[in-house]
Amino acid sequence: MLVCILTYFVLFGNAQVTLLSDPKATPETQNLYRNLWKTLDIGIMFGHQDDLAYGVNWRMQKDRSDVLETAGDYPAVFGWDIMNMELDKAGAIDIFTFKEMKKMIEKVYDKGGVNTISWHTSNPKTGKDAWDNSQETIATILPNGEKHDLYKSWLDKISHYFLSIKGKDKKLVPIIFRPYHELTGGWFWWGKGKCTPEEFKSLWRFTYDYITKEKQVHNLIWMYNTSDFNSKEEFLEAYPGDNYVDMISFDIYLTTNPVYDNSFVQNAQKQFSIMDEIAKQHHKVPALAETGFEQIPYNKFWMKTLMEAIGEFRISYVLAWRNHGLTQENKMHYYVPYKGHPNEHDFKNFYNLDKTLFLKEIQKLEMYK
Repeated sequence: MLVCILTYFVLFGNAQVTLLSDPKATPETQNLYRNLWKTLDIGIMFGHQDDLAYGVNWRMQKDRSDVLETAGDYPAVFGWDIMNMELDKAGAIDIFTFKEMKKMIEKVYDKGGVNTISWHTSNPKTGKDAWDNSQETIATILPNGEKHDLYKSWLDKISHYFLSIKGKDKKLVPIIFRPYHELTGGWFWWGKGKCTPEEFKSLWRFTYDYITKEKQVHNLIWMYNTSDFNSKEEFLEAYPGDNYVDMISFDIYLTTNPVYDNSFVQNAQKQFSIMDEIAKQHHKVPALAETGFEQIPYNKFWMKTLMEAIGEFRISYVLAWRNHGLTQENKMHYYVPYKGHPNEHDFKNFYNLDKTLFLKEIQKLEMYK
């Protein structure tokens, strides 16, 4: 590990590299960001969405986790979402409330884990969900737009929530915040084809400035996130600028059998190559913010498909999507094996790799100090 740390200082010793976009970021947030840089030379943190809240065939059972039950350890990174908070609903989904989520986020921090939050923001123009891309929306929520005050009220609510999350040490919990994700896709109202690149940049900058400067929220690490892209220019087309971004990432899912179709690995490798170049040029921490193979119907997904997709590229973490279990549509929806699943052995081998970091490993790194 000493060699890894020395390598880090050789490659990234310039203090400018590890400075957050927010100059007033809390000490714990700054420390987390510095340590995210360090982990690039140590390994890849593994993350899982809603890990502590539910899994396949269980809901809200204290300290339970499908990852724990299969790998023998918790994830290093825990993903959450604040969808519906802007509408004053109790929670993003009907399994747990935002109040309960706050307690779980605080527990992760107290244990030394890392939290990341996305926001499937409702459409402020139509009042429908994030997937309602039927109308051009962004212009209406920018300054002087008809929905601008409404949008600010939404930012007030999430800012209040961010400022309420504190650990046992009474310090604000640092959060990797990933708003307006998968922006190169066309399925959300903020996505490609639903606004101009300049409108997206303006939305991001206003959101950042309002939350950081107006509401004085200084415990966020801001992540820019895309879906598919084919060039550096496409990835950066709506990029708001280095002063507004701390991390960069993309989401990619496997949907076909990798035995017969290697496109997931090929596409991921291409995108990692592009993102790696951008990360070095712009001095940003890269990550794979969402991935997975629903129901994992391939017994070598982790050790072969995913590890081949990542290859030798240096990323801070990879996060698998949630383990909902049986949905209302009578479909099994999960991305990490549960106890007894045929993919359990492959996932255990993935856990045992020197390159993968779970909670026990990053507890030793003391990410907030």
